[in-house]
Amino acid sequence: MDLGLKDRVYVVTGATRGLGNAAARQLVADGAKVVITGRDEKRVAEAAAELGPNAVGVAVDNADPEAPARLVAAARERFGGFDGILVSVGGPPPGFVADNSDEQWLAAFESVFLGAVRLARTAAGELAEGGVIGFVLSGSVHEPIPGLTISNGLRPGLAGFAKSLADELGPRGIRVVGLLPGRIDTDRVRELDALSADPEATRAAGESRIPLRRYGTPEEFGRTAAFLLSPAASYLTGVMLPVDGGMRRGF
Repeated sequence: MDLGLKDRVYVVTGATRGLGNAAARQLVADGAKVVITGRDEKRVAEAAAELGPNAVGVAVDNADPEAPARLVAAARERFGGFDGILVSVGGPPPGFVADNSDEQWLAAFESVFLGAVRLARTAAGELAEGGVIGFVLSGSVHEPIPGLTISNGLRPGLAGFAKSLADELGPRGIRVVGLLPGRIDTDRVRELDALSADPEATRAAGESRIPLRRYGTPEEFGRTAAFLLSPAASYLTGVMLPVDGGMRRGF
């Protein structure tokens, strides 16, 4: 199926590894051009080089108020356009209510929440009809995940922001979508599993709760993200799509 991605230009944040990287890889594979970001300049450069000539890396922190304008400018200067953005940020530190400090909450708010709002707000001002803004959130939008209290507090708020933005931008022909990953086999998920006393048992228990009886792969997530960002999904906006192997039971 041709998703209509050839020569379209996207910014993908947090794309040196994990879900952001998987989405960037699939976009490039389908003919798009991408500006990828991360905090570490060396890792960003290496990730962009692996993606090939249709990718460029820019080292920025999502919490930097100047980052959104820099990224849109890089897309226009390097590839001559800007068709959409996928806002993917690293997960906040794990912990229960008593474990997380004010400093951790504030840092996560700046990066995960306010950084995402700034990126979306800047993109909204730059996109033309047919543009798209995507958010990589979490299944915690619907149901809290034990031990991820900060994420549980911030992700649902971003989902609400995304839905509000979809209402505002719809009349301009700009779409806003969200992806809600469950247990995807990324470094982040393996690191969280490793915090338990028995990581193998933790994984087995997690797989047993998934109707497909396995963790998802980054490639599966990347294909889903590429579709939602593509013109092939032109009548989808305001949606929060679980990518979780069937764990979400509600509608």
